Amino acid sequence: MPHAVENGEETMRDLTEENVTEAVLDKIQGMGDARTKELLGAAIRHAHAFAREVQLTPEELYQAAMFFTEIGKISDERRHEFLLLSDTLGLTILVDAMQNRKPPGATESSVLGPFYRAEAPEVKSGDSIDRGNTGGDPAIVHGTVKDLDGKPIAGAVLDIWQTAQNGFYENMDPDQPDMNLRGRLTSDEDGAYSFVTVLPCSYPIPDDGPVGRLLYASGRHIMRPAHIHFILSAEGFKTVTTEIFAEGDEYLDSDAVFGVKDSLVAEFVKNDSAADAESYGVTAPFHLMRYDFVLEPGEGPAKPSFSAGGSA
Repeated sequence: MPHAVENGEETMRDLTEENVTEAVLDKIQGMGDARTKELLGAAIRHAHAFAREVQLTPEELYQAAMFFTEIGKISDERRHEFLLLSDTLGLTILVDAMQNRKPPGATESSVLGPFYRAEAPEVKSGDSIDRGNTGGDPAIVHGTVKDLDGKPIAGAVLDIWQTAQNGFYENMDPDQPDMNLRGRLTSDEDGAYSFVTVLPCSYPIPDDGPVGRLLYASGRHIMRPAHIHFILSAEGFKTVTTEIFAEGDEYLDSDAVFGVKDSLVAEFVKNDSAADAESYGVTAPFHLMRYDFVLEPGEGPAKPSFSAGGSA
């Protein structure tokens, strides 16, 4: 590698497209943290390889810089456009899948999304998490939490959140009461859980920024299929962050953030019986959805990886 020494420090000269990558990598060899060095080195190699593959021009590099600059400007504590980009490019679900490999039968994970809030109100089994009368048919969600052998898990905590019928989570909608459609409940001694909510609906991810323009330019839509978010935790079991999707939704096969998995799709069965509705404390028509969660043994409760970002 061509080099010279000035003031006791080695400098790089006569750099070319053939040797510049190694020159840059050489400059990070003294980095103390091994993992950071590994990550940065890989980023440098892949970025340089990308530029070579597409023969990147200075104008294209500038446009990319402006795109990322705009992403930073539109991001705040409620919205993280960088994670939205990660979601829509499938990077988020790839990282999630690599870090959450499950044994057969265990409930699969999915993206956390940007709208999770910690410390949702505790609710009892059978209670409603709809605090805003925000429209939509009532829905009864129930099931059990089990281990891999089918034994019930008592005391499992289900942290739940979803959108209202207008497609907004309450922390994006000033017209909804605080913590609307959020709740934490605990499975009983038989592992059973139950709560009342509203039928989930499909909704668009934010499209008023650079990521929205990128999706439209790619010929893609901005919709997510109807779903309810869950984080399940129990002592002696691995915490799982997941989503349960509504069977029949038109966007199941084209989720803007690639979060759908076959095992996470469940049917919300419509019931028009007033008598049945009264037994659940709701009005007809209502919808009934059963989903049984299966946890794998391992480390106990852990906090979610992200509390804001992406799209879901």
